[in-house]
Amino acid sequence: MDLAQPLGLLGWRDLVDLLVVGLVVYNVLLVIRGTGGMRIALGILVLLGAAWIAGVLKLRTLEASLDYLLPVLPVVIVVLFQNQIRSALARVGRNPLVRVMSDQTPESGIHEIVLAAQALSLRRLGALIVIERGDGLRDYVENGIVLDASVSYDLLLTIFARGTPLHDGAVIVQKDRVAAAACFLPLTNSAGVSIEHGTRHRAAIGITEVTDAVVVVVSEESGRISIAREGRLTSNQTMRELRNSLFELLLAHGAAS
Repeated sequence: MDLAQPLGLLGWRDLVDLLVVGLVVYNVLLVIRGTGGMRIALGILVLLGAAWIAGVLKLRTLEASLDYLLPVLPVVIVVLFQNQIRSALARVGRNPLVRVMSDQTPESGIHEIVLAAQALSLRRLGALIVIERGDGLRDYVENGIVLDASVSYDLLLTIFARGTPLHDGAVIVQKDRVAAAACFLPLTNSAGVSIEHGTRHRAAIGITEVTDAVVVVVSEESGRISIAREGRLTSNQTMRELRNSLFELLLAHGAAS
């Protein structure tokens, strides 16, 4: 009779199997962490646990009820987690070499964005500047006003000046060009976003949940500057912090000194 393989003698296939499962579980938890999806996931685990207990203890009524519910659970998961699933699939399909191989926003463009953010902050002019990296933003460019102009301090201040037709919405920067203005972005549904953050900040987080873009936000109420990436918002950025963050995130050679 063949003996079972000892737990301490796992083969390389077993190790690869465990590693892949661990990575999948880890990435799923990252996607739903801090969102309403975490509570839903816990509810699903409770249902599965109840089904197991009902089977062990022969609780026929509970077991019969769950037998009707569990077959439709996959459909329920897809409906409830559609935003998280979209974000996860976007991450899986993202090529880690794209950022290194593609053209980046040049240093001059970053300096113009930082200077414009400082001036907008001092004047309490709200702004939303989305900077493309590896993931294309063509869909969002096409829903705005196409400009295709060089990134400049003067242009950004003109766009976000009060009373101008392009004031509302986002500016999208591709490499060294302002591709479009007055663009509409998806709003985050994350329950972890502070209630003090308005539409601009929710849009900044929303676009970084589904793409690898970096977003600079200037609050119209407080003048504070924030930077969003990977679904997270870092507030109260000084000019030095903003400049260093953009250099680190946008330039292939790393952070500025």
